[in-house]
Amino acid sequence: MRLVIDTNILVSALLSENSLPAHLITLWRQSYFELLTAPEQLAELGRVTRYPRIRERVSASLAGRFINELRDIAVVVARLPTLDVSSDPNDNYLLALAGAGAAAFLVTGDKRDLLALGRYEQTRIITVRDFLTLTKRLP
Repeated sequence: MRLVIDTNILVSALLSENSLPAHLITLWRQSYFELLTAPEQLAELGRVTRYPRIRERVSASLAGRFINELRDIAVVVARLPTLDVSSDPNDNYLLALAGAGAAAFLVTGDKRDLLALGRYEQTRIITVRDFLTLTKRLP
């Protein structure tokens, strides 16, 4: 099974090692699913983890190791189609990634834009809790 995990969930996993997002990352590290990412997401993650409010809680070395792990172990989809589907244009690359990578799920906390869609092509758009409940993987 392939997943796209929204950057907000990846950052949440870094912020709290006992959170549901962190549990989701643990499942990926245990090869429960394949994680899809793209250069756009890696750049966004690098940018977001440098914000002062994030930097106060996540060290540069931890953020850098995580980005490198994603780059080295996740499935990187280098070329994404251009889309105009989401009401937030910054989310379109995630939908393009889900479609191009044939993701079963896009896991996000973005209620207004992504979760409101519910689905994009073959990809269900759900929360971390809903994914963990559906797959019977709640901690």
